[in-house]
Amino acid sequence: MSDVVSQGQNAVVIDQRDNVAVATYQLEAGAEARYPMPDGTLASVTATDDIPLFHKIALVDIPKGEKVVKYGEFIGVATTDIKRGQHVHTHNCASSDDLKDSVVADTDSVATKTSSSAEGTRTFMGYRRPDGRVGIRNHVLILPTSICASDTTERIANAVEGCVSFHNQNGCSQVDCDQKVTIAALAGYTANPNIYGVVCVSLGCEGCQNDIVVDAIRERTNKPVETLVIQKVGGSIRAIEEGTRLARKMVAEADRCVREPTDISELIFGTNCGGSDPSSGLGSNPLIGEVSDWLVNHGATSVLCETPELFGAEHILARRAKDKQVSDDILKIVYDYEKYVQMFGAEMREGNPSPGNMAGGLTTLEEKSLGCVHKGGHSTLNAVYPYAAQLNPHEGLVVMDTPGNDPSSVGGIIAGGCQLVVFSTGLGTPTGNAIAPVYRLTANKRTYEAMRDNTDLDASPTIYGPESMEEMRDRMLDDIIAVCNGRKVCAEALGYTETALPHICNYM
Repeated sequence: MSDVVSQGQNAVVIDQRDNVAVATYQLEAGAEARYPMPDGTLASVTATDDIPLFHKIALVDIPKGEKVVKYGEFIGVATTDIKRGQHVHTHNCASSDDLKDSVVADTDSVATKTSSSAEGTRTFMGYRRPDGRVGIRNHVLILPTSICASDTTERIANAVEGCVSFHNQNGCSQVDCDQKVTIAALAGYTANPNIYGVVCVSLGCEGCQNDIVVDAIRERTNKPVETLVIQKVGGSIRAIEEGTRLARKMVAEADRCVREPTDISELIFGTNCGGSDPSSGLGSNPLIGEVSDWLVNHGATSVLCETPELFGAEHILARRAKDKQVSDDILKIVYDYEKYVQMFGAEMREGNPSPGNMAGGLTTLEEKSLGCVHKGGHSTLNAVYPYAAQLNPHEGLVVMDTPGNDPSSVGGIIAGGCQLVVFSTGLGTPTGNAIAPVYRLTANKRTYEAMRDNTDLDASPTIYGPESMEEMRDRMLDDIIAVCNGRKVCAEALGYTETALPHICNYM
């Protein structure tokens, strides 16, 4: 992006098909909203209303009944005639059920859309596992099969460098369907290619006993497994002593593993967002989408999750599905989630967007959700997975059905096999994970300055320049390769390992 653009730009258009721009500074009536064109010059429209920060301004006349387009998709219908330069918000734009069957024509327009077809291939140095998958870390996992073993596994992991663990709040007093989800997650954490091997620790009387968990692990992977039952070895102190011995032996074996050049197509790339504000949908998430598209084009798997965040955009993802089965699957997980929440007297779509969202410039539920799903770029959706199911490599864009809660959604896709998760935030969050690095970015300048210790990338140039979206994509890809090669992300350096598993039913 030229210096002229970076110095004069005060608005942005996300997709070449959009008929609205977004103000990146507060604009007064009569001011020029200036946004970049494909050739690097600036186009402009005169604001006829005051335009608050991150609110929309019409680029063209939008007659009553015509659709408002942002992110290259319909986000609402004009409820009155909207003139070029006017403020577009709840007073003149609303959701419509007709949007579900509408498709924006792929035609050229005044806006800039970055390309995801960058030339060249990239490699990283990874650990090839016996099951054929490739890790970017070489941890030994000290796995608690239940809450009753979690303190013990923490002490073992802390005693031996090269080990990781986490607190498992589940594993006992669960109905069968909940226990199955927990076992799938535990097996998935072990099977994640960032793990060399596992010391599986149980108390001895819980629901998720060692033999059940180990059987689930063996269905996914053939990596080394050791077991330890606290009640059988004579209590927690002896279990820590025995577990430490087993862990040291396994770490010594893991240390003999050597990194080898690996094509980027071996990466299973997880995406997530939390603590969002308008900058997330405007800058961070479109940037992740560009990276996702690039990785998909080069043979990798990219994973969207957080089912509650798909509400309002599920029909758009369904249109992008490779076939009717995948289309039906994406609609089903959204509708099933909605029915589940209704059992408790709540409504997912009620009061959404919230008053705070609207104050920040979000007009409709479709617009809010599109900001989230933009992390998946523009690729075809190829599959929908249950929580913690093992993900296939080389599959392109997929979705995993997870809660919106950050630690449980991140944990679900890591249990599925993501070696790396990128996490966008507007307000800032410190979420990490013991098994896979969680790379955090924000497009909010203030948040980056306030939470630099927790944030790996300042993505604000996607909104304010001087770097273009394509340049930022390439910079983020360089960062991802460095993390794959061993560079620690902020959460790893701080030792943050928040982990949570979802509940279908309360404890028995």
